[in-house]
Amino acid sequence: MDEISGLLGTMGRVRSDTLSSDATQSTASKLALRHRLNQLMTCVDDLDPKTELHQKMVKTLDSAFLSCAKRVNKPKKDNFRLHMVTWNVATADPTDDVASLLHLNSPKTPDLYVIGLQEVYSGPVRFVSDMMFDDPWSQLFTSTLAPLNYIKVSSIRMQGLLLLFFSKLEHVPFIRDIQATYTRTGIFGYWGNKGGVSVRLSFYGHMLCFLNCHLAAHMKYANERVDEFEHIMDTQTFDCKKAPRIIDHRLVFWFGDLNFRIQDHGMHFVRSCINNQTYNLLWSHDQLIMMKKKEKLLQEFEEGPLDFQPTYKFDLNSDTYDSSGKKRKPAWTDRILWRVRPKSQPNDEQDENDVKEKKQLKEEEEYPLKVRQDLYTSNMEFSISDHKPVIGIFTLELTKMHQTPLVSLHAEGDWSADIDSIVLYNPLQPFPSSTWDWIGLYKVGFSSVSDYITYTWVKDDEVTFNDEMMQVFMGKEEIPVRGGECVLCYYSSNLRCIIGISEPFKVQESKVAVAEGLFPERINGLDRIARSEDF
Repeated sequence: MDEISGLLGTMGRVRSDTLSSDATQSTASKLALRHRLNQLMTCVDDLDPKTELHQKMVKTLDSAFLSCAKRVNKPKKDNFRLHMVTWNVATADPTDDVASLLHLNSPKTPDLYVIGLQEVYSGPVRFVSDMMFDDPWSQLFTSTLAPLNYIKVSSIRMQGLLLLFFSKLEHVPFIRDIQATYTRTGIFGYWGNKGGVSVRLSFYGHMLCFLNCHLAAHMKYANERVDEFEHIMDTQTFDCKKAPRIIDHRLVFWFGDLNFRIQDHGMHFVRSCINNQTYNLLWSHDQLIMMKKKEKLLQEFEEGPLDFQPTYKFDLNSDTYDSSGKKRKPAWTDRILWRVRPKSQPNDEQDENDVKEKKQLKEEEEYPLKVRQDLYTSNMEFSISDHKPVIGIFTLELTKMHQTPLVSLHAEGDWSADIDSIVLYNPLQPFPSSTWDWIGLYKVGFSSVSDYITYTWVKDDEVTFNDEMMQVFMGKEEIPVRGGECVLCYYSSNLRCIIGISEPFKVQESKVAVAEGLFPERINGLDRIARSEDF
């Protein structure tokens, strides 16, 4: 190496000062490197292949090429914006507008929305109705986000606890292994007024879990709240070898009405700090912050600074803290925390757990994941509840494990209600297919997996087209006679998700129906929408 440096060292610095003055430092460095490489080629031509210097030169160049190849082939990192909301709605009916809650006027649009509500009204009549149809809150968020090209990927409800997960359509084929579950902790674990609901999934190969909790109330039950949380973490399990428990997931968000209070400080001091916006003076006596100092599991969860006023308890339809006879002390009961799974530590023992940990460590190195909180605040404009909603906006920086969907599909030829239509699809990667897989026809702007116009079973009507492409038919009877913009989606029953989406295409208006005036009153939902848009 000394000989190589001697050959290039002096010449390699020629014109470096001039270059720096004529261009940016980055450009100068690149030009200088190219200049040195040209000099190197001249030196190589003069070298005797039998000399030791030649061998050193070859090894040095091999090392340089290897380093460049690793850098070029290294998967790039992508950023995804996650918008989270937690709100105890205190059995209130939905508000008229949630645009500000979802930041719909922001120039930065989220990739994912996660909305956790507590105390959704669950009276007997309403609850039975909600079991058959979406509850009013779900309807509100779905109808607000669907026109903006967001799909409700998953939801779960346990009495008053509700969790909704929405995604931009472009990410839907890469959200897999979706499962949802719940844990009751009210009345010795038999009643669902308290507890936790969760949705877990794979997002571009990274295992994520979202846990919405409503824990025990009142000042004196801080320890019970921690016990309930640990019980939920211990007992919730999923049918997934890679992440069978919440704690096994790469990233966990824990949020909801956690009900931790501000203890020791008197009412006058607390309200004085709120009025003066000196919230930091209250942090040391926040029960959750206090409990984190002694509970190991809590220490693994991060939370942004509480730089917003406490979100509980307000008089209804006002921004005034509790003025009733009870005069409850304000508190940050509504919280959003997150946990990135700690890195696995290498172990000399070769047991089954060690093999799993080594796989995790390799995955973490090849496909890193980082979380940055961009906003943590409350929204004071909503007053239908005694709680104010809390918003958390995060950036997920990760390297995708999956770059292509599992299935590609498209509509073949012209589509209309006059003829049976053909769907062509092609599995791009192996996946656990099933006789229960199906392809659905959806209107552009559909709201959820169940919002299809019609569908066909993949296996029942399958006809081999060639070695790669396969086709299925959709009967003309189910195709909308007035047509419209549509997409096709392949749903995998084993993976519990959509794994392929076609490009949008035009379903033509039925010529037969136009010619014969056969637009019956029984036309389906898409026809009614298309007809209303015509006027």
